Amino acid sequence: MSQSQSFDFLVGTFNTPQLYTLRFTPSSQSCLSSTLKIVQRSSAIGSHSWLHLTSPRPDGTRTLYATAWTEPPTVVAYAVHSPTQISLLGTARTQSRSGYVCASDAAVYSAGGATGEVFVIDRETGGFLPQPSQANGDTKRDTPRSTSPTPVPPLQTISFLDASSQRDDGSVMDFGGLRHGAHSADLSPDQRALYVADIGRNCIWTFSVSPVDGGRVTPGEKHVSPRPNDGPRHVWPHPSGRYVYCLQEHTSMVDVFSTSDGGVTLEHEQGVRIIPAGEVESEFWADEVRTSFSHASKPRYLYASTRGLDPRRKGYVAVYKLTEEGRIDTSSVASNASISANGSTSGGSGGGSGSDHTTLTNGNDNGANANANTKAATQDPYAGLLCMYETATSGGWANAVQPGPTVDGVEYLAMTDSEEGFVFVLSWDGKEMKEVARTKLDEGAGAATAVWFS
Repeated sequence: MSQSQSFDFLVGTFNTPQLYTLRFTPSSQSCLSSTLKIVQRSSAIGSHSWLHLTSPRPDGTRTLYATAWTEPPTVVAYAVHSPTQISLLGTARTQSRSGYVCASDAAVYSAGGATGEVFVIDRETGGFLPQPSQANGDTKRDTPRSTSPTPVPPLQTISFLDASSQRDDGSVMDFGGLRHGAHSADLSPDQRALYVADIGRNCIWTFSVSPVDGGRVTPGEKHVSPRPNDGPRHVWPHPSGRYVYCLQEHTSMVDVFSTSDGGVTLEHEQGVRIIPAGEVESEFWADEVRTSFSHASKPRYLYASTRGLDPRRKGYVAVYKLTEEGRIDTSSVASNASISANGSTSGGSGGGSGSDHTTLTNGNDNGANANANTKAATQDPYAGLLCMYETATSGGWANAVQPGPTVDGVEYLAMTDSEEGFVFVLSWDGKEMKEVARTKLDEGAGAATAVWFS
């Protein structure tokens, strides 16, 4: 890269009514160090813990959908004209606080605690539409488009209550029931299946999504987790749709499931651990799982992050190798002995200082590992591990990683921290993960999640 090239992304917070636009500039021949800076603060209607940014429309605009921890609880749609020009389109009412929001071409899906919702959207503007007439099942819109902030009711409400009741212990870390109920909603790549991770009921709910009828969903199955204390938090699909990855908040595991029957039937295939051997799982709460964005439909890496439950306990980002099909590549078995701690220091930017961190990497394959049989590889919770990176802070409520651009073979990820309000950019070159830039949000703003524009 001969000249500087910049990349923008948005960050929401847990506790302030603002959206931040950050600009990352990787190091280059003309720029010796990477930089990260805030270039815009956009007013929001509330704190936004989760963001979903659509692809550009023909006119270049995008829609940003966000959870809103307002009273009453809502989800929000913004028109994004440019990284620094954002305007409100409208809001939609949720029954309980939403933990996560995602969108298809026709609908927005929310899940939180005991309930979830389906909202119809205007395909041209991205704004929410009032519930279509159900007198004859007609989903055609006969209402004028509106950008009114008056909350729109859902097309469909989903209840996750079964024999396992919903509870909220009232603590700030329960987030209105999110730690004891449904937490996330994600779509399959073809938008025909919906996955809801339910921490409290220790399962993944699957749904078939109607390609018509406003995106309504039909229940598929309740897939109970492999372990009695897993606590599924997020489900992320491989681009092929043949596999999904489930991050388990309580056990710091990532499980791989194969899909069938249009994506709604799951079968457990693999499970890997995302904290180092010797660490106690009860001292962490896992946060995020994502596939790398390079190599298009055949991502090479799986990224997963954990948070420390105590500010003194730092989190981790684990990197696992993927096969072209989407399974964890267990051809190299990472025995505990081959995972070593290597202290290193990375520089900061944007006003932040460097931080000491530990990177745990998988050593070179030896003869014994190369000859390990398939059964041993499958049972090894570190098979396929390439790196275990210790984060600069516990992450607070966040430590959420979001893959971004690849420049000159180096993949960059945004990572948010609510404990101190930092936003980091990490780099991964296939061998080592390190912090290359950081900045801090305004005083009192806890960074929640990030979405890249490219």
